Amino acid sequence: MAKYSIVVPFHNEEENVTVLYARLKQVMEQVGETFELVLVDDGSNDRTYKLLEEIAAVDSRVLVVKLWRNFGQTSALAAGFDHAAGEFILAMDGDLQHDPNDIPAFLEKLDEGYDVVSGWRKERIDNFVFRRIPSRCANWVMAKLSGVDIHDFGTTFKAYRREIIHNIPLYGEMHRFIPALASWYGASICEIPIHNVNRERGRSHYGLGRTFRVFFDLLTIRFLLRYMTRPLHFFGGLGVLGILSGSAMAIILLALKLFNPHMDVMYHHGPMFVIGSVLIVAGIQLLAIGLLGELQVRHYYTGQHPASYTVDRLVRLAAADEQSLMSERQDGNF
Repeated sequence: MAKYSIVVPFHNEEENVTVLYARLKQVMEQVGETFELVLVDDGSNDRTYKLLEEIAAVDSRVLVVKLWRNFGQTSALAAGFDHAAGEFILAMDGDLQHDPNDIPAFLEKLDEGYDVVSGWRKERIDNFVFRRIPSRCANWVMAKLSGVDIHDFGTTFKAYRREIIHNIPLYGEMHRFIPALASWYGASICEIPIHNVNRERGRSHYGLGRTFRVFFDLLTIRFLLRYMTRPLHFFGGLGVLGILSGSAMAIILLALKLFNPHMDVMYHHGPMFVIGSVLIVAGIQLLAIGLLGELQVRHYYTGQHPASYTVDRLVRLAAADEQSLMSERQDGNF
């Protein structure tokens, strides 16, 4: 089994595939340990997969995972992690904006005993207004909400101990929050500066709209970190508060009616009557949501975990004495 697995997702990166492979191969051969490259084609519609297949045909250390369609970066990374066999797993982008020469620094920190090593784009070179300012704000909020003191949650360039990353379910766009999720499992986390390189070829897949979605993910992560295994504590607390507030209003209205039987409660205190009723009903609904959440948590920890991607095929060079290319089609899970 390889000691290190390098997972790289690609989507329409035909101009960068062979260059990145050559750089990764050079760096990892200098490291001197066994390694594999897990290259994931995330539904590209250019020559990306064809080039990956050609690489796998000449290097048995390369495993190509082809997905049926474009599932997104998080799902592509999840596919790579699931098929990686290394003791330590590194992830990076396939657009050449991550420098493979930074990899030895990650490996050094892993050897020191850290479970997660996160890259930090300390000297960013992208757009100040549309990328750096929103990113800095999001990273600051994420650090405060998660309690993980790192500067850059957004970069894909990270390294993990195998047992840590395999315990974290990935879906949506949660790959940027892996350190926060890993902290929930008690993982030791550190951060190292990495080079931030301008894209040399191809077109960026990132836009301002993606930055806005990060803030919604922040709310999700905050909820997951505090209430992932006890949703009733969150919804139940709000539900009880609503029921008690609505009941207090109902008792006040009842007392007013008892002391003044001829008073028209709806006429004199209609808004209070409506608000109290709504609070009681909403409280009961929140309690029900909390109980349903508890059932979902129980199902999650006792049932099967479906994948967020579907694999079309796996491609790897067979044993050296056979010198043939193996391509295995798979029926993935949705």
